[in-house]
Amino acid sequence: MDKTASAAGEGPVAIGFYLVPKFSMLAFSSAVEPLRVANLISGRELFRWRVFSRAGEPVEASNGMAVLAEGTIANSPRLSTLFVCASHEPLATLDSATGAWFRRMAVAGTTMGALDTGAWLLALAGLLNGYRATVHWEWRDAFAEDFPEVDCRTSLFENDRGRLTCAGGTAALDMMLHLIGLRFGHALAVDISEQFIHERIRPAEDAQRMALGQRLGVTDPKLEAVITAMDENLEEPLPSRDLARIANVSERQLERLFCRALGCTPTRYYLDLRLRRARILLGQTRLPVMEVALACGFATPSHFSRTYHDHYGHAPREERG
Repeated sequence: MDKTASAAGEGPVAIGFYLVPKFSMLAFSSAVEPLRVANLISGRELFRWRVFSRAGEPVEASNGMAVLAEGTIANSPRLSTLFVCASHEPLATLDSATGAWFRRMAVAGTTMGALDTGAWLLALAGLLNGYRATVHWEWRDAFAEDFPEVDCRTSLFENDRGRLTCAGGTAALDMMLHLIGLRFGHALAVDISEQFIHERIRPAEDAQRMALGQRLGVTDPKLEAVITAMDENLEEPLPSRDLARIANVSERQLERLFCRALGCTPTRYYLDLRLRRARILLGQTRLPVMEVALACGFATPSHFSRTYHDHYGHAPREERG
């Protein structure tokens, strides 16, 4: 939504939502509902929105519910903003015609937006090169591997020179409130937020994930510091002595700390972190197995394959069907 235009004396802002199969219903609803309530509270049609699909067919969300489309990529009108709504399996949902449509819309001056993994489709179409962007935290590593030319952030949403990206989920609500505030004033955004029992409009730079202690149910700052260091050093795992030094305890004390709080040794926990990241990279990128192994701290593909099989019951390559 272009904030440079005057809010008064204009027709409604035209917003499009392009849905791909298995899109996130939560992210889509969180983006649409603020527009509806903006119209309701203001007493006039500030926004008008339409839903598009590849050929005008209904699109099934990841929860199994379908949304009717009102247009196709062949008959879309002029739009202020087009949001690409995705979630699971974004790599399987872009064809050359859709990518060309995205590029035509961008050239025509449409602000191009994305919810959840919709940023993947904009990046595949070449529309995020040199821009800031964000995606859902679970996909960030894979996105950064596939698109090194995109400035991938960990923010809730990004607004960069006609490119809007959002981590998905309820972050879409915060992004839309931010955009409504820019165009029609902060007071309206606050009124909409209160309608949704949303007690705070989160800024873009807020974290996508819970604080580590809340996420794991731990309160020991030494444990949090070690786990943070593990998470930041998956490609080159830190030795036990370095982890113990971070916590300012002995290696034996560190083992007792992990076993008491998390029910496993530091070595086991660290390995689980690396294997979880490997599983995400295997499922969400086209990186060769060897590169995935190296990115997750395994020196050889044979060691990686054996460890992966022991943990998940199948070989790494089977994650890709």
